[in-house]
Amino acid sequence: MCGLDPWGSRDPAVPAVSPAGDRGKGERKGFSQPSSRLAAPGDAADLHQELCLYTLGNLIVESEAVRRQLLPQGIVPALAACIQSPHPTVLEALGYALSQLLQAKEAPEKIIPSVLGSTLPQHMLRLLQPGPKLNPGVAVEFAWCLHYIICSQVNNALLITHGALSTLGLLLLDLAGAVQRSEDAGLELLVCPVFRCLSNLLTETAAEAVEGQMQLRDERVVAALFILLQFFLQKQPSLLPEGLWLLNNLTANSPSFCTSLLSLDLIEPLLQLLPVSNVVSVLVLTVLCNVAEKGPAYCEHLWPGPLLSSLLGMLAFSDTDVIGQSLELLQLLFLYRPEAAQAFLQQSGLQALERHEEEAQLQERVHVLQQTALHR
Repeated sequence: MCGLDPWGSRDPAVPAVSPAGDRGKGERKGFSQPSSRLAAPGDAADLHQELCLYTLGNLIVESEAVRRQLLPQGIVPALAACIQSPHPTVLEALGYALSQLLQAKEAPEKIIPSVLGSTLPQHMLRLLQPGPKLNPGVAVEFAWCLHYIICSQVNNALLITHGALSTLGLLLLDLAGAVQRSEDAGLELLVCPVFRCLSNLLTETAAEAVEGQMQLRDERVVAALFILLQFFLQKQPSLLPEGLWLLNNLTANSPSFCTSLLSLDLIEPLLQLLPVSNVVSVLVLTVLCNVAEKGPAYCEHLWPGPLLSSLLGMLAFSDTDVIGQSLELLQLLFLYRPEAAQAFLQQSGLQALERHEEEAQLQERVHVLQQTALHR
């Protein structure tokens, strides 16, 4: 079940699908505020540039009239020149101003095409490359900028040809290493937009043509994602839907990523996420459906095992989406592993289904699954 994830809010606590981008709007002074120190002669120009960019960002938020004047006056070439600055404080201020511009309601038609036609995307990706020069504050701002551009769907194929999948994939690995080395409470500020950028780029047709461009073994990507999921399960569960949506888009059309999930024995850790919330449950079940629909060889790794008992537990839920996804997974399992249907009957599966027979949205699927279980 692969689809565009246009989650636009910059608040990682929001697990709902919404149009691109409202977080970050409003006056702000950046990840690390501009210094109030007296400027030394050598850095007075940089401080002036930094403060101008923050002021510009705040004006962009407040006035559509200002935004209308900025484009013909050359705001995009000016920002493209500023992004070559070697000073992180200037770059962070630039990222803030650009993010405000990209969130404007007219951005997809009037702003983002100009940004994509400039050198800004290449420089943004350069600033997201992992390594000793990666600055967290700068990376956060430009990861969100990239997210707003991707959500616009103006020309994501261009970003892919610029190496966006490869850069973001490597950054994902780097972030997984970071959580193993420390417990930085601010890590989610960067992980969230990276998850979203990768999730949405993976839905593009162009991504399939350059899949090898990621230059990563599937197992490394899946292992890194699970390291981050386990970290946020303890530290910030609200980020779990973001990571699971990425896992969904990785596994939806890729047998190799499904194979990685199985070879790394990650089905049981995935099942352990089911109790977190209904949203998480649906996404976990969707990922498992992606695996099961690949055929008998994949379902052999799903049963025997803890999956069937977990699904019987899910049938005790009242949430229609959770039940519906559980029914879909059971249908796939019975199709490719008839023995699982017999085990389901022996474990009072029909009784578990009966409680949903009168629910209008589920009636037909419940009946079909009952018949499948009885005649396998």
